[in-house]
Amino acid sequence: MQFPQKEVHNKQYLFALIIAGTILGLAGTDLVLPAVPTLPEYIKGTLSQAQLVLAAFTGGTAIGLLVFGELGARYDKKSLLLGTLAAYSITSFLCSFSGTILELVGYRVVQGFFAAAPAVFAPGIIRLLFDDRSALRALGLMGSIESVVPALAPVAGTLLLHYTDWRASFFITAGLAFLLSIIWLFTAALPTGSAVQQDKVSRSSYLALLRSGPFLRYALSQAFTLGGLLIFVFGAPTVITIGMNGSLGDFVIMQVIGITLFIIASNTVHSLVERFGPEWTIWFGSGLAATGSVAILIYALVTPNREPAMLWILFAFVNLGLGVRGPPGFYQAIIASGDNDARGAALVILLVFATTSIGTALLAPFITLGLLPLAATAAAVSVSALVVLFFFPPMIATKDL
Repeated sequence: MQFPQKEVHNKQYLFALIIAGTILGLAGTDLVLPAVPTLPEYIKGTLSQAQLVLAAFTGGTAIGLLVFGELGARYDKKSLLLGTLAAYSITSFLCSFSGTILELVGYRVVQGFFAAAPAVFAPGIIRLLFDDRSALRALGLMGSIESVVPALAPVAGTLLLHYTDWRASFFITAGLAFLLSIIWLFTAALPTGSAVQQDKVSRSSYLALLRSGPFLRYALSQAFTLGGLLIFVFGAPTVITIGMNGSLGDFVIMQVIGITLFIIASNTVHSLVERFGPEWTIWFGSGLAATGSVAILIYALVTPNREPAMLWILFAFVNLGLGVRGPPGFYQAIIASGDNDARGAALVILLVFATTSIGTALLAPFITLGLLPLAATAAAVSVSALVVLFFFPPMIATKDL
């Protein structure tokens, strides 16, 4: 259901603010990543404790997804964004004054908690601002930009570490988040639904979404396709360098090819949706990603001397498939959640988190055995997306996007 729009809003301007908020949330992990191994040299703590700096942020984000999904269903999203960005700025600033690594870990939990808000609110706000076709294109563009952040932010973090010290990433994050909160302060109120609609949403719950077959169809299939890709990405550096006698350069090439294809697909998929409809497009993209994952598994099974360069080709299909199904799959999940879009977005992202974390944890004891365990895990998760699409029902009278 589309909420009424107000012409006073500059849609492109608000979309840019939304993207800026989600980028800052992603940068909370990736910008500080290069400094983690050197933290024990600057503040009291051990290297094992330093790894918790990353885990703490992720844990805080997982909690924040559920909390802000609930708050976003009850209160004004603009006010929540303004408040959470200000709080994110303050906690980022406090991180830079940590005297021990464990103190930093504590701040990072809170920082990750507030970083979750923009990602939760973004799909619902996009749905408020645009018609279905434009919203699909906006989600594709946002996904493209977000896919580049994990690649570029560590590079920026390395440069900051070279010219300053570990605190610089937190100072920059704090400053940018504060600036963005000030901009939201002077931005016009976002359009909202009627009082009846808002009351209906506030009385709903996460349980209502978990009981919805159509919502689970799109949310779980999205989580399994993206989760399968991320599990492979997280394990690939170790497998390529240890199990396949390759180098990190091979991993970088694989990522560059994959991200490029994802960006192209996610920004042109609206043409496929217009021609074949969202359901066919989601099936096609999920099948393409699963085919790429299964092809890697077959390659691991039949080829004793594995070349990293083959992953450049085979893993490209996984990225291409995600680019095709990602925007329409996410948007269909938001539509299937009805007016309950904040909780819907939170659950989709949380399911991606859970799938990736569980898969990576189960794989960890076998990661040194080479490509086969990694390929088998990623393939099993990716194929699960097709199983979900087969058994869970689509929305009734799904409209063309």
